[in-house]
Amino acid sequence: MTTAVSRRSDRRISPVFVGIVAVMAVTGWATWTGFAEQPGLAVFLFVTSAWIVSLCLHEYAHARTALHSGDISIGAKGYLTLNPLAYTHALLSIVLPVVFVIMGGIGLPGGAVFIERGRIQGRWKHSLISAAGPLTNVLFAAVCTAPFWLGVTDGVPAAFQFALAFLALLQVTAAILNFLPVPGLDGYGVIEPWLSYKIRRQVEPLAPFGLLLVFAVLFIPTVNEAFWDAIDAFMRALGVQDVLADCGFRLYRFWTEGSDVCLSL
Repeated sequence: MTTAVSRRSDRRISPVFVGIVAVMAVTGWATWTGFAEQPGLAVFLFVTSAWIVSLCLHEYAHARTALHSGDISIGAKGYLTLNPLAYTHALLSIVLPVVFVIMGGIGLPGGAVFIERGRIQGRWKHSLISAAGPLTNVLFAAVCTAPFWLGVTDGVPAAFQFALAFLALLQVTAAILNFLPVPGLDGYGVIEPWLSYKIRRQVEPLAPFGLLLVFAVLFIPTVNEAFWDAIDAFMRALGVQDVLADCGFRLYRFWTEGSDVCLSL
């Protein structure tokens, strides 16, 4: 088995990621203080940059867990730098998830890291690697909703509450979709090591189309209604009322008519 030499540069945080975090910080401040002339634009930039940060952390969690599980080739692939451009394909990893957020306010699972599974021994390790990504979305959702379930939103500007609620909604939808046991998604990766070789071979051709299949099923009205009912239930359990996330989505799409109607209530 070949070995990979770990270099310090393999783990150095990418300037691209630092720049995205800077945009998130500045636009978050602008949303909080009302500094921006167009609060919707500030919310759009804040939520989008925070969403990209969460995509990077999702993939980083996969990579870091794989590294500690035995795949020492991870660093050389650039997965530990948090550079969003290093994760598979920029279109699939970043652009497509952002487009889905703009169009429908849903957290589409992002790109993927290529893990050399042959280097990793033990089914539990393989399952944990797959689970690490969506668990990051769960943690991100918990952080975003903390002011709500802790009851400390007094004094928090409305626009910032709306932005946090919508960002939390994206994390919850991403976590739920990722945990579905569908080939190509992380949920299937969690259970795959425990399946027989025959079953794995049978479902393997479905992996490239798993996400498309999920969204095709979500277009069925009854399924779509049940899905969003489940999302709303999760959000309410986290202390976030439906109207907050809805206002966040409206404000996020600042170019649409009535996008700032919630701010006038």
